Amino acid sequence: MASTSAARRGVGASVRIKNTTDTFVSDNRPLISDIRKALNTLREVAVEMERFNRSEQVRELEDAFVELLGTYEESMNFTNVMESVGSNYQPGPELTDFNKLFKNEVSRLKRNASSNRQTAGMLRQFKEAVWNVHHSGQPMPGEEQEDIVMTSTQGILNTACPISGKSITDLADPVRSMDCKHVYDKSAILHFMKNNPTKKCPVAGCPKPLKANRVVCDALLHVEIEELRSSNKNTVEPEGIEDFTALDNED
Repeated sequence: MASTSAARRGVGASVRIKNTTDTFVSDNRPLISDIRKALNTLREVAVEMERFNRSEQVRELEDAFVELLGTYEESMNFTNVMESVGSNYQPGPELTDFNKLFKNEVSRLKRNASSNRQTAGMLRQFKEAVWNVHHSGQPMPGEEQEDIVMTSTQGILNTACPISGKSITDLADPVRSMDCKHVYDKSAILHFMKNNPTKKCPVAGCPKPLKANRVVCDALLHVEIEELRSSNKNTVEPEGIEDFTALDNED
């Protein structure tokens, strides 16, 4: 009886920790989204300043970009820590030292350095956008073309769920594999994993295995989907534009 009660308390504690971390991650998404929008705005303004050869203002904007990028990285790291703890926390026989738990998770994520690679890619994109104003098609000084490919940010890898076929921007409950970074419809991928013994990513050519606790709605997913949705809207041809080319023939 005692062991059963302890087990129930452990499950209850895990659920409470998961709910708490999920709430934090959800509340932090608007902040991350606003920082990304600010970074995009800084890049756009820097490009305009470069068009007018205002080098001093461009340097000031780059300094501001780097500073804000540091804030973005810290926000992402802390959010990733909360996500990881919420997904993997299991109470032991003794009281959990959460301070130590969080410090260990921060160290582990920093060793992984995925956020460092992402912010490095975002800074490169800023510099490349400015460079291309007057040097389009030319590699930036000190950078090989291969380096550009390796450091670029990936964003959303697949535009549709490989199982349901729904567009990523239409998914009500999207999730992403933490291992291969492909995005799925949550109900579709959970059903797939339940009925597929190999549990391998269903995207053609992807060799990565799927694990239930590593297929999640990460902190950045909704932000990136919203950016993709906005990008799609901006590329749609405007409707209702009249063709006036025939008027010249009538004169």
